[in-house]
Amino acid sequence: MALFELFSKRQKKLRGEAPDIYQYDKLEQNFRVQVVHIVQDTIGSESSYHTVTNAVYQEIHKILCKEYGVFSLKKDANSHFESVFNFFLNEKDHEKCLDVIEVTFQFIDTVVREREWEFNNAIGVSQKPEDAIDELNARFKESGIGYQFESGNLIRIDSQYVHSEIVKPALFFLGKDRQYAGVSDEFLSAHEHYRHKRYKECLNDCLKSFESLMKAIHEKHKWPFNRNDTAKKLIHSCLSNKLVPDYLQNQFSSLRVLLESGIPTIRNKEGGHGQGGEITSVPEHLASYTLHLTATNLLFLIKCEEKYRG
Repeated sequence: MALFELFSKRQKKLRGEAPDIYQYDKLEQNFRVQVVHIVQDTIGSESSYHTVTNAVYQEIHKILCKEYGVFSLKKDANSHFESVFNFFLNEKDHEKCLDVIEVTFQFIDTVVREREWEFNNAIGVSQKPEDAIDELNARFKESGIGYQFESGNLIRIDSQYVHSEIVKPALFFLGKDRQYAGVSDEFLSAHEHYRHKRYKECLNDCLKSFESLMKAIHEKHKWPFNRNDTAKKLIHSCLSNKLVPDYLQNQFSSLRVLLESGIPTIRNKEGGHGQGGEITSVPEHLASYTLHLTATNLLFLIKCEEKYRG
């Protein structure tokens, strides 16, 4: 279902009341209700006549109950749908609400997408899985909530421009090539740590994904390297093998320094090695910068590899 530009919505935009700064820990009730509408429009209404819809809601409920260590999300509920989404509509912990969104849309992105023809006959279904994901992301943006559902996970974003122009393309190209599967997992893991404010772990996974991409490129082109090579050695090898064309290396004379002193240095100083006698903490803005720098470097190297001729 498309988003409607209601008169009241247009007037708010004209008055400058539309949110332009993202927040991350408050999901308004109207947004939650919109999510429930999207889910029902895509999976259907639970009923005795459509077992595949029932099975999806049952599995979502089971996963959440098991992870939270409870037997039911709502006592005396009449259905699994009611248990899950009554919990979602009333839960005060915003991260648990995001859990419900992520798990539900993972099912939409996989089970419903793969068996779409079965769900087309379910009661209330009027929306395709890809349209549901697009609408969810649009509702996040419309409500000023800094998350997007990408590559099967909820990802926290700080800038819509950086996300759409750098992070999203990087995830897209990583997902296209099976040899980059490990890179994608590590980069998504960095986002998951960032979302939960585990900033040291975020930095560690940023470096892992950066190094893993270079190792995958080495394997693809059969360039010699050791599995325990550092980022510095891998960068040197990539440049020596002309992954980056000479004219770019000459134009950006500090390219090697930029790559070497970016992600690895930040990670080593802030997130790697022992912290000594004092407890150190990584500030959010540094984790955000590193995450976006990683995305930029991943996308840059992927594009260079695509054009590489050997």
